[in-house]
Amino acid sequence: MSVTSSQNPGARTESRSSLLTTRPVWLVGLLATLAGAVLTEAFALLMRAAGVPMEAASPGAKEAAEIPVGGFFGGVVFWSVLGIVLAMALARWAKRPARTFIVTTVALTFLSLAGPAVAPHTATSTQIVLAVSHVVAAAVIIPLLALRLSHVRR
Repeated sequence: MSVTSSQNPGARTESRSSLLTTRPVWLVGLLATLAGAVLTEAFALLMRAAGVPMEAASPGAKEAAEIPVGGFFGGVVFWSVLGIVLAMALARWAKRPARTFIVTTVALTFLSLAGPAVAPHTATSTQIVLAVSHVVAAAVIIPLLALRLSHVRR
């Protein structure tokens, strides 16, 4: 007598996906933010270890200031709160929340690249790391929230 198991290998993937698509938008946003912030901070630490100077200046500043360890993490969390609020508003009022979220956040990410590009008293290598860090955070957070928004029920 033989016993056969009918495990579906796709079921595990499906259950992970459903974890993202059935949770509240704010919770998916929080989890996406934490993942994006950790990955972005790890990228910054790797670049710091590679010798990229982590000093940048805001427009109008007379000199660059040290970007502290944890600064990238904090920046991602700060700006992602606005993204989560946007996602929640779109989930409630937008006709196509996922598409609207993607278009809006990709445009905002593109606009955010102007900050590092015009940062005075900042090494070019640091400007590049700052710009790439914006893309890293967006590449993690935007797809996860968009996936959740694609399952909003009307």
